[in-house]
Amino acid sequence: MEVILASVFSAIIIFITVYSMIKVLIIGYKRNEISLRKFIIFATSSIVIGLIVASVLPFGYQKIMDYIY
Repeated sequence: MEVILASVFSAIIIFITVYSMIKVLIIGYKRNEISLRKFIIFATSSIVIGLIVASVLPFGYQKIMDYIY
């Protein structure tokens, strides 16, 4: 139960962070500070990395909980 709660709250924090990063990238693109190619690469990489981290977290938390208990 603790692993599920920790994973859910961590995933929420990760998704909020990725959403904020994409908002910043949109602002940078609208101001012509970054090109369309950089915008696409940065947005895609932040989404993929966020999904990978959020999907690996439950396994890490499970190992930590097994070590503690």
